[in-house]
Amino acid sequence: MFKPETYQQRRKKLRSLVKTGLCLFPGNVDSPMNYKANAYPFRQDSTFLYFFGLDSPGLAAIVDIDEGQDIIFGDDVTLEDIIWVGPQPKMKDRAMAVGVRQVRPYAAIQEYLQKARSQGRTIHFLPPYRAETSLQLAGWLGVSPDELKSQASLELIRAVVALRSVKSPEEIKEIENALSVTKEMYLVAIPRVKPGAREQEVLAFMEMVLRANGLTFSFPPIITINGQIFHKTSYGDTLKKGRMLVMDAGAESARHYACDITRSIPVGGKFNQRQRDIYSIVLRGQEEAIKAIAPGIKYLEVHLRAARVMAEGLKDLGLMKGNLDEAVEHGAHALFFPHGLGHMLGLDVHDMENLGENHVGYDQTVKRSQQFGLGYLRLARALEPGFVLTVEPGIYFIPALVATWKKEKKHLDFINYSAVEKFLDFGGVRLEDDVLVTENGCRVLGPKIPRKIKDVEKLFA
Repeated sequence: MFKPETYQQRRKKLRSLVKTGLCLFPGNVDSPMNYKANAYPFRQDSTFLYFFGLDSPGLAAIVDIDEGQDIIFGDDVTLEDIIWVGPQPKMKDRAMAVGVRQVRPYAAIQEYLQKARSQGRTIHFLPPYRAETSLQLAGWLGVSPDELKSQASLELIRAVVALRSVKSPEEIKEIENALSVTKEMYLVAIPRVKPGAREQEVLAFMEMVLRANGLTFSFPPIITINGQIFHKTSYGDTLKKGRMLVMDAGAESARHYACDITRSIPVGGKFNQRQRDIYSIVLRGQEEAIKAIAPGIKYLEVHLRAARVMAEGLKDLGLMKGNLDEAVEHGAHALFFPHGLGHMLGLDVHDMENLGENHVGYDQTVKRSQQFGLGYLRLARALEPGFVLTVEPGIYFIPALVATWKKEKKHLDFINYSAVEKFLDFGGVRLEDDVLVTENGCRVLGPKIPRKIKDVEKLFA
C-alpha cells in the first residue's frame, strides 16, 4: 500500500467531482476454479485498490459525499480462519493504514444502503464486470442484475476516469518497478528463441523470473510464432527457423500496476532479409509515433502518423502502391495494421476498460471511427501530462483477411495482392513500449529492452 495520505487525497478529489449522494465500491471476492476452497489467485478490483488500497477479498467501501465520511465494511478473521491462513491484523488497523477511521461488519452494508435508498439518496456505482459482483449489487440495491449496466453512474465513471488517467510519481515508480523485472524476464527468455524449442519453454523462463521476484503477469502473455493471431494464448507450437516469435508480456508490480512490452524475435537470433525489412518498418513506425507524443496531441493523430510511416515502408517493398495519404485515409493500410496503436496503462493493463473504452479513450472532441482497423483504436483523445500509454504498431499477414479483401477487390489502387501473397507464411511483427506523457513531450518508461536489430542479435552472441 501507499501512505494513508495518498488514499485520503484520492477520496478528497473524488468528493470534488461527485457532488452528492454516496459512492459504493464493492471489492472482489475469491473466484473458485472448480470448488470453493480451490480458488484462482485473488485479484482485487482496481478502483477499490485506487481509493482504499486493501488487497483481500470480502470487503466493500463507501465514500459518503453528503455525510462526509468514508467507511470500510469487512470482518475480522475468526479462529477457524487463523488455523488455515494464519493471524491477520484487525480490520480497524487495516483501515487506518489507508486513512479510514470507520469500520463496520460486512453484512452491515445492506442496512446502510437500504437506509440511503429509503431517503431517496443517490447511490453511485460503477458497472460490474464479474458475475459475483453483479449479484451482490443487485441484492444490495434491489434491482435486477440486467439493469445494473444501465443504472451505473456516469458521473462516477467520469470522475474515476479523470482521476486514474493522470498518474502520480509514486504510480510511475510502480510501473517502472514492474518494467525492471520485465526487462530481466525478456533478457532471460530471448536467447531461448531457437529452432526446436517450444513456445511454452520460452514462456517458462519468463515465468521463472517473475516467480523469483514475487510477481505475476499483468495479463495472459502472448508467446507465439503465429503473430498474425493477436491474442493467441496457447503455447504448443515448435519454433522454426525463418519465423518470428512475437512475445507480448509484462509484469504486474507488488501494488498491482501493470506494464506491457512486446518484442518480436527471429527464431535463431539472426534476421533474414525479409524479417529485417518488415521489422525495420515497424520499428520506424514506433519511433516516429513516440516522437509525436506530447500534451494536447490527439492519440488518433499519432496512430495515423504511425500508419502513414509504415505504409511508406510497405510501398518501398512493393506491397502497397499509389497515393499513401489517400491509402491511409481510406484504411487500406489496415490489411497489415488492423489494430490500434495503443491504450492507457495503469492498475489495469488496458486501464479502466471495465468502465467503458469510450469513456477512457474518447471524449466530446473525438468519436470512435467506424472504419475497419481504426475503429479498434482504444485511445484517441488528446493526451495530457501524466497519462501512461502503450505504443505498439505492428505489421501482420493474415491469410483469411488477405483472401477476403482480394476476393472483394478492396483497395486495388493501394494494395499489390500478388506481392502480399508471397508473405502469407510470415506471421507478424509487433513492437511495444510504455510511454509517459510529460509537460513538454514524453518519456519511454523503464530500462531499455533491446529493440534495434543489432541489439537483438547481440543477445544470441
